[in-house]
Amino acid sequence: MRIVADTNVLVRVIVQDDPRQARTAQHTLKQAETIVVSLVSLCELVWALRYHYDYPRGDIAAAIRQLLTIGNLEIDLVGANAGLAMLEAGGDFADGVIAYDGLRLGGETFVSFDRKAVTLLKDLGQSAHLLKEPAAK
Repeated sequence: MRIVADTNVLVRVIVQDDPRQARTAQHTLKQAETIVVSLVSLCELVWALRYHYDYPRGDIAAAIRQLLTIGNLEIDLVGANAGLAMLEAGGDFADGVIAYDGLRLGGETFVSFDRKAVTLLKDLGQSAHLLKEPAAK
C-alpha cells in the first residue's frame, strides 16, 4: 500500500511518547510499499518537536535527515533540504520551505516582515526583501 503519513504518525515514531501508537506507526511504515510525506507534514513535525517537545534544532535536523534515508520514502527532497538549510542556519524550517515553494511556483523574491528570515535567506543566496511598515503620520 502507498500511504500518506500524517504528522502524528511521524511524531510517534520519533518521540516514542505513546508506546502503543509508536509500535503501530512503526509497523505501518515498515509494511508500506511507499511512504509519502508532504512538506506541510514536515513543517508541522518541526513545529511539534520544537515547541511541544522542546527538541533542540540539531536533534530535529538529525531526525529529519534520518527520515530522509528511508528507502521507500517519497518526498520533495529539494524542499525538505531548503527547510533544513534554514533550520540549521538558525531560522524556521517553514520559512525555508515557503521560500522554496514560492520560487518553484514562479515567484522571484521572498518578502516578509521577519527580519531574521530575510537575512538568513539572503545569507543562503536567495532573493529576499524585508518589508517595512510605513511611518506613522
